Amino acid sequence: MDEADAEAIRFGTDGWRATLDVFTEPRVRIVGQALATTFRDRGHDDSVVVGYDARETSRGFAEELARVFCANGFDVVLPERDTPTPIVAWTAKEGGHDGALQITASHNPPEYNGVKFIPGEGAPALPDLTEEVESNLADPESLPEDEHGEVTERDLIADYEDHAIEYADADLDGLTVAYDAMYGSGRGVTNTLLERAGADVTAMRDYLDPEFGGSSPEPTAEKVGELIEEVTEGDADIGFVNDGDADRLGIVTPERGFLDPNLFLAAMYDYLLETREGDVVRTVSSSSIVDRVAEAHDQDVHETAVGFKWVAEAMREHDALFGGEESGGFGLTDHLRNKDGVLIALVAAAAESEKPLDARVDDLIDAYGEIHQSRISVDCPDDRKGPVLSDLETELPETVAGVDVDGINTIDGFKVRLEDGTWLLMRPSGTEPKLRIYAEAGSEDRVEELLEAGRDLVEPLV
Repeated sequence: MDEADAEAIRFGTDGWRATLDVFTEPRVRIVGQALATTFRDRGHDDSVVVGYDARETSRGFAEELARVFCANGFDVVLPERDTPTPIVAWTAKEGGHDGALQITASHNPPEYNGVKFIPGEGAPALPDLTEEVESNLADPESLPEDEHGEVTERDLIADYEDHAIEYADADLDGLTVAYDAMYGSGRGVTNTLLERAGADVTAMRDYLDPEFGGSSPEPTAEKVGELIEEVTEGDADIGFVNDGDADRLGIVTPERGFLDPNLFLAAMYDYLLETREGDVVRTVSSSSIVDRVAEAHDQDVHETAVGFKWVAEAMREHDALFGGEESGGFGLTDHLRNKDGVLIALVAAAAESEKPLDARVDDLIDAYGEIHQSRISVDCPDDRKGPVLSDLETELPETVAGVDVDGINTIDGFKVRLEDGTWLLMRPSGTEPKLRIYAEAGSEDRVEELLEAGRDLVEPLV
């Protein structure tokens, strides 16, 4: 392995992601060897699942990873088709495999690819694992041929679908659903599950296009105009959209259009508490409206740093019922401690069939008040992110946007809680040379005031 390869391979949230001029076959093999070495060093030498998304290059990269693991003595399960990341993770957990690898760049545009690695329990990898993998980067090795593992290619979706149908126990007869696959791996999976449960589903962008229509498969309001129109002006009761690897979920309702993920998190938690009990986990950037739901049901809220790996770890530590983040990742602990845009769509449809999500959200707002949230970005070189956040401790005034500071949380960046119940969060982006500034308040105007106050605090320090 030369120096250029070592510098090019850098792990982020739960793996390595890069443009295809950097994410190359030789480097994928280097990462594969590092993963095989790490698994073996941790006492695992049996079998892994190697999945892939709908990108043109993904199947080939997955086959390269499979070859490296086989040469290191592991058996490999390879899906017959591109498969949602949560299904690959669930298969690893339920099948007793050592772990899973998924070739995907998630919601990034088609010129990207990446590899996520998932330990055997199906939850995202924590930093101790990613750091160990990075320390083991090396050129591929091979055991004697008679010690090589074997590749078994099989369908991973059918068993998962059976499990999801049993888990959700949903009767969706009479429910009309619009589903946008964004040309990703949720096509023919999420919509099929909904149909099996009885829903009448209209699917869009539900065929294979490795270029994702020339855009990025990210489930945001700006990218799902046709879905929003189908729900707000058409006959659909509810709409769902998955990102490229179907671990995230966006929801569209007739009254609200693209539903704020924070409101969905709170409404779904409230729905789950009708028949179950348990705490909820949310990231520091997610809305505190879910805290009010938890308090009303005598449950606890566990706040984590941004990133579903931290949500999943807190779900384990506290045996929580549900966890989520404001970017559209949601998970159920007793199903999979990972975000799952497939199963959550089915559970959300079950909630909708009993009582419309719009009505559920209305009830929350009536009980706890309106919430509005937004964010902006401030350019900041990577080497200035830490110093800026440190400087905030000495530069922070006693009042922000005219309201006294009530408390500070530094679990991830610098979160300022104000006495009126609003908050302002300043944290570094994990993928770009920027600082993110988030704010939450009871009105959009107040959010804008808080964001500008955050900008005025941060920019002089960069």
